[in-house]
Amino acid sequence: MTQRPDDLQDTPAPAAAGTDGRLPLLPAAAFVLIWSSGYIIGPYGVEAMDPLMLVAVRFLLASVIAWALARALRGPLRVPRADLLRMAGTGLVLNGVQFAAMYLAFERGLGATLGALLHSLSPVLTAVLAAALLHERLRRVQVLGFVVGVAGVLLVLGPDLDQAGGPVAVAWAVLSVLGLSLGTLGQRWIGSAPDPLWSATIQFGVCGPPLLALALAVEGTDVVRDPVHAAIAVLLLAVVNSIVGLGLLGVLVRARGAGAAASVFFVMPPVTAVMAWLVLGETLGPRELVGLVVTIAAVAAATRGGRATPVP
Repeated sequence: MTQRPDDLQDTPAPAAAGTDGRLPLLPAAAFVLIWSSGYIIGPYGVEAMDPLMLVAVRFLLASVIAWALARALRGPLRVPRADLLRMAGTGLVLNGVQFAAMYLAFERGLGATLGALLHSLSPVLTAVLAAALLHERLRRVQVLGFVVGVAGVLLVLGPDLDQAGGPVAVAWAVLSVLGLSLGTLGQRWIGSAPDPLWSATIQFGVCGPPLLALALAVEGTDVVRDPVHAAIAVLLLAVVNSIVGLGLLGVLVRARGAGAAASVFFVMPPVTAVMAWLVLGETLGPRELVGLVVTIAAVAAATRGGRATPVP
């Protein structure tokens, strides 16, 4: 995946959309499963292939597919150069920093559920950063939700960081959340509302070359330990998570608007926890379960009222 619902905030919901606030069930359920599966495929992939190369190949392949779709369905790219540069810079942070850092955390031993839980804090962190950087109004419930959400994450982490991969893994994961929130803010920096397919093409494509160069410099060329599993991971991440997930997100945004589509993100950590238990054998003790519930409740309460209003 590359774009959160906040990233498509300028896409208007059709006038014919319903007024009951409900999302179409099947696309919403499919989107939740696909997004959550990314936290499963990541740890699976880094066991077969070094993380930086995995992310680089993922985005190179996803950019080629997105370009072919955009060219066939949307025609030539027509974006002002200033917006193009902003889209590229935003994509580098939103995709490159977010996923490279999270996959490095997975390589160090960070669990899938904890990764999803940390990312669930990003809407509230984005509101906090928007208040600090863009002078948007920050509601008290957002501040309280962020503080309580962080407390819930700390409760999941517990006193022994080694269970989460150690301090380095947690630091990479925190950097990933920061990249996700800053990238979301960067979408507001883009002047016009770009076509989502072309936006995805640019924001995927800008990540591939620098990540490939970094992977070759840091990891070398002997990066694949299991070619079959590595190929499966790359295909799933590039095609299912990036392309199919983006399409489903578009369906949700067109049906109920960006704010309604964002509501499904509250389901991601518990769904990821179930999938991680079934696929990766991860389990949560009573303390971790309490922390999971606390964080999700705090983030849900903090984002329920919508985004902060920009100060004129």
